[in-house]
Amino acid sequence: MIFGIMGLAIVAFIGFGLYKASDLKSIQIVKTVTIKGSKQEVFDMVKYLKNFPKWSPFLAQDPSQKYEVKGTDGTVGAQYHWDGNKGKDLGYQEIVKIDDQKYVGMVCDIQKPFVAKPSFDYYFTDTGNGIEVKQDFKVESGLIDAFFLWLFGAKKEMEKTNQQGLDLLKKAVEI
Repeated sequence: MIFGIMGLAIVAFIGFGLYKASDLKSIQIVKTVTIKGSKQEVFDMVKYLKNFPKWSPFLAQDPSQKYEVKGTDGTVGAQYHWDGNKGKDLGYQEIVKIDDQKYVGMVCDIQKPFVAKPSFDYYFTDTGNGIEVKQDFKVESGLIDAFFLWLFGAKKEMEKTNQQGLDLLKKAVEI
């Protein structure tokens, strides 16, 4: 009887989790920050991958992370490779599109600790208070991966990390 109740509870938990996970198969997180600086300076901080260590939330979380820029920095095809967390984090991001002082598009190829291919789109807009940077993050996943995202509350961590990156970007420019 106890095993039956426990089995039913596990099935109910997994069913509920899969139901909730269906909302996480496609995640989009949009964050903005306004930075006091010239549009060129703000744009270049994102466009040139050599600058990423100045505002990378991942490097802030793991200062021992190793990184390398490959290709011609600041152009389509340039890549920022990382290896961190004692070999547990591995991947790269690549610039896929640039519209001067307006937009930088990047895709990531994450191999560890999980496999994912998120995208980051950065939009730059003049405002009365400075340069607004809008980061549009998107990632797609299968239902099983989405279940684990739900189980571990990963979307909230992603939101926190993305905001940390924009806050560090602001700090790097406004020094």
